[in-house]
Amino acid sequence: MPDIKLRNQPFDLAFHPNESVLFSTLLTGEAKAWRYDDEDGSTSTSWSVRPSKRTARALSVEESGKHIWMGGKSGTLFQLTTEMGTIVREQEKAHDVPINRVFCVNENLVASGDDDGIIKLWDPRKPDMIREYNQHFDYISDFTYFEDKRQLVSTSGDGHLSVTDIRSNKSQPLTVSADQEDELLSIVQIKGGQKAIVGSGLGILSIWNRKLGWGDSVDRIPGHPASIDAIVALTPDIIATGSEDGMIRVIQVLPHKFLGVIATHEEYPIERIKLDRNSKWLGSVSHDECLKLTDVSDLFEDSDDEEDNDEEMEKDDSDEEEQNEGENDNDDDYEEAEADSDSDEEMEVERQDKKKKKKGKGGLGDLGRGGQEQENADFFADL
Repeated sequence: MPDIKLRNQPFDLAFHPNESVLFSTLLTGEAKAWRYDDEDGSTSTSWSVRPSKRTARALSVEESGKHIWMGGKSGTLFQLTTEMGTIVREQEKAHDVPINRVFCVNENLVASGDDDGIIKLWDPRKPDMIREYNQHFDYISDFTYFEDKRQLVSTSGDGHLSVTDIRSNKSQPLTVSADQEDELLSIVQIKGGQKAIVGSGLGILSIWNRKLGWGDSVDRIPGHPASIDAIVALTPDIIATGSEDGMIRVIQVLPHKFLGVIATHEEYPIERIKLDRNSKWLGSVSHDECLKLTDVSDLFEDSDDEEDNDEEMEKDDSDEEEQNEGENDNDDDYEEAEADSDSDEEMEVERQDKKKKKKGKGGLGDLGRGGQEQENADFFADL
């Protein structure tokens, strides 16, 4: 598992949309870039710059891959080239307080959110911001964008989720959700954009159905022992979560099933996780001053093989049971029938035990470190 050791704490990371390049921002105000091998994940430093002497918290890459946008404690917004890290724009005092999240909506729109809950939209072609929103009163934690409805969704530490139509010239959101009575820390789209899932400070995943509106969540998945600070979709139905306890968990959503822990940063809180363009490498940054790359491509191959084996096992058990029943019907000998009946009972008990073991594997239960270590060691041995 390739790790990049850093001299200072990283806060955010992003993958280039078209090339094997990885970016990260650090506590020292630096932005760094590495090239990595698509096959084995080996890395080499590409460039390093320090646009600010204050903490660089947020990072996002444009759709075209030509520039990255960076924000942090100074409140200044920077635009840098991805090729060399050259600063091409410096928006001083873009926010009056530290910038906590930056998000490239499309090639002509960038969103930034600060510690006071202010959201600003920027057009790279224009010198000043184009709109400002103040529906939140605490820090902006994450963004996601639904292209079909041109809706920018934001989560906040104030416990609310808000939806903004980027086509509107009004500085008012379309809707603001009910108070979730918990910090909303991360959001990602699932089920092909039909739903969204949000991570919270109490370790609860809430599911939101777009067809039913953004007023409130429709389902909740408890189980994480600590806050869920980062989420990424591995497939339309499977997500990876980065938690305060330093563990990266994989969970299937609808139906809900805990699949295991695929990586850990010891006991250091995880700040961000991202998936590369080939859905092979999962990048994660934590307080342990390490940028970790985890290969997730084999995870789903192993999972599919196991499901196929389980189905074949059930089919074999069913065939044997039907064969034994046929023999009992044609046998007039009481003793042989009784023996076959005993055999059937033993087989049924064995089959039920197998089903119980399978059911035990699927429950979420307590996703804490102690309860899953042995199971994960067996299930993810190949990783």
